[in-house]
Amino acid sequence: MTASSTRNPVPAMPPGEPPREMLAGAESHALPRGAHFLRILAVNYVHIRTEDQGDLYVTEEGLPFIEHLRPENWYEQQWFKEHAERLHGTSVVYRVPTRPLPGHPVASLQLVAKWSRVGEDVPLDTFTLTRYMDAEFNSPFEEFSLVQELREGEYGPADIRIYTQKPLAIYVPPERLQMWQTGRSRDRILRKKARHVGIEIDILRSYILLYQWVKGINAVEAYSQTCYEESRRQELLAELTRKVEHDLRAKGFIVADHKPSHFIVRMRGHEIRRRRRTGEIVYALVDHELLARTPDHEEQVKAALRSRYLLLQRDRFNPSHPVVFPPHLKPASVLGVDYVYGRAESTGGILWVVGKDPDLFGYFLPERWRRKQFSLSPSNRTWYTQTKDRVFLVWKVSRVGDLPPGSPLDPRARRLIAHGYNSPFEEFAIALEMMRRGVKAVYPRAIYVTAQPGGSVNGVADTRRFDAARGILSPEGQPVLRPEPDYVTIWGYWRGLEDDQAPEDVGFWSPIDAEQARAKDYISAAQLEEIMERHRATLAAAGFEDLDLRPDHVLLSYRPGAAFMTDEHGRIQTRHCNMEMVRCLRPAPDRPCALVAVAADRTTD
Repeated sequence: MTASSTRNPVPAMPPGEPPREMLAGAESHALPRGAHFLRILAVNYVHIRTEDQGDLYVTEEGLPFIEHLRPENWYEQQWFKEHAERLHGTSVVYRVPTRPLPGHPVASLQLVAKWSRVGEDVPLDTFTLTRYMDAEFNSPFEEFSLVQELREGEYGPADIRIYTQKPLAIYVPPERLQMWQTGRSRDRILRKKARHVGIEIDILRSYILLYQWVKGINAVEAYSQTCYEESRRQELLAELTRKVEHDLRAKGFIVADHKPSHFIVRMRGHEIRRRRRTGEIVYALVDHELLARTPDHEEQVKAALRSRYLLLQRDRFNPSHPVVFPPHLKPASVLGVDYVYGRAESTGGILWVVGKDPDLFGYFLPERWRRKQFSLSPSNRTWYTQTKDRVFLVWKVSRVGDLPPGSPLDPRARRLIAHGYNSPFEEFAIALEMMRRGVKAVYPRAIYVTAQPGGSVNGVADTRRFDAARGILSPEGQPVLRPEPDYVTIWGYWRGLEDDQAPEDVGFWSPIDAEQARAKDYISAAQLEEIMERHRATLAAAGFEDLDLRPDHVLLSYRPGAAFMTDEHGRIQTRHCNMEMVRCLRPAPDRPCALVAVAADRTTD
């Protein structure tokens, strides 16, 4: 792509704090108590808890109208019933004025209130379905992010500008619905959950996107007024549709379900308004739930975000740039490991991102999970995924609180039961301590804590770690380890480069565990035995023991058709990739790796 076709192909990454313009805007509009700034997918928001205990996320565009956007000023039952107008289309969209606010420069604001259809099946015709087989409705924060990027227009020719509705706010009502009330497909939601890895998109809550009303009429109505011949009218609508599609692609975007009724135009007398210089129709694009980047644009964005991610990960404990924590993120430390702590606003869950750099936080938000997951170990609930930023990760549902399988009469099972599954915080502390002591291990990245109760809602079988963690509190004052939610550990997907080498982003290897390598005859039975004994000895020499050491806990690196990665002695290099049952035999005084000190039964099989 040449310089003439694009000015800035990649949107700027979110800074560590809201821009000065937004802060100035906030100062000029008295914010309610408890309001705080957020930056989600490169969009700035002010979040407030509404009187009905819902959540309102107000954009910079909506900040001057923050009082208008409060649900009591447009969503109150009687007002909405009397004043809301249902708009035509397959989605649930209303035009509704806000209550007049005496003394405000804009007494009443015309809103478009659109219920998000994330998780519902996309009603496409056969032709469109063939072109966009993977089309899915954007989640609310994804939609606003893409609309904001399109409005800024940094990608593509500078002389093309596409007008849209102004995104003002996202309102999340407090009430929960029954499945049949949401209209959402459980299968579709589960697929979306697969893309938003390890987290729930809450299918029992509504998300209402609030846009400012665009004056004018849609293209279908406009041509009905100016052209009375049906065939000519259809020809003109098709021509305008092609024009809009061309403009969108030039600016790096596509819309799966392109309809002339989504193009708003203005009339000048009995004619559609046009630009004086070019004679082209002036239009505004509405309905953005299927808005997406073109493949080329998406690839450039992902490449830039991945490059920055690798640099940030390399320096995560010693950031090379000045660090400023925005109000919604806090530094934290658990078992000697530094974290950036904050909430994932799209789900209400909690994120603990390893390191001291708040700029890493956005890479692990739910909206970053865009692609399919692949099971690496169904028994261990372990999956591989590639995020929207082209970051390769492995995630695993923690089994803390579960009892290991096996009979207490079995000596081996008794040792595992005596120890119990490590908590996510212990796993991360152990992995980092391993690396400090020269043992190669996979890299811990983040811990996600679900907002909704997980498998432990009815109680846990092993409460030891939850009891021990009661006095270890998060920045919000809650115990870091609680039995109600699910905990998801997120790890770097090993591709042959240590973190200090990763920014080079070259020379990838393929990971394979020792069990798979033997099953595929990449190594012999004798080699497997040598690898396991050597790995066990390496752990012991560094002061660690995996009580359940198995070949699938040992990661190897190879290139298909070529040799395995070897150490300085020419032996196949190993890397530990499962911390569930690892214990530290020689803990460092200032870096505890365990919540509970357990003396495992030393009886052998």
